[in-house]
Amino acid sequence: MNAGPGYTRRRLLGMTAGAAVAASAPAGCGLFDRDPEPARPDPLQPVLDEALRLAATYDRAALSQPDLAKRLTPLAADHRAHAAALATLIGATLPSAAPSASADTGAAPTLDALRKAEQQAQRTAAAACRQTDADRAALLGSIAACRAAHAEALR
Repeated sequence: MNAGPGYTRRRLLGMTAGAAVAASAPAGCGLFDRDPEPARPDPLQPVLDEALRLAATYDRAALSQPDLAKRLTPLAADHRAHAAALATLIGATLPSAAPSASADTGAAPTLDALRKAEQQAQRTAAAACRQTDADRAALLGSIAACRAAHAEALR
């Protein structure tokens, strides 16, 4: 059976099917493409965040307890150095300005509270050290050791 001059039913059905596929192609674009997975934060990001928090905590304590400033300021500087090294390692950008140390955050942390924060931070860094590759472990080991030394210095 002819569907018209020079067209067979098979050819006409093939053209119709081809036109249907071509028409639906724009709607199906990406049908087999996978959405890119959202970027996962670097596993060292919590250690970086903790270093920034500790530096800010020391700054607040030094401002609210000036008699301790000479003792606490170098410890805050260590945490800022850790944050800078971690940011470089993971390709993160540090905040352009440190949060205001004079922000009203309640009572200033005591030496005991600072020591406990350092002990927790040391555990965080040590755990990250055990879970990372050798290139990162050296830095994390140094940070964990420094945090342990800070805890002892606060006794």
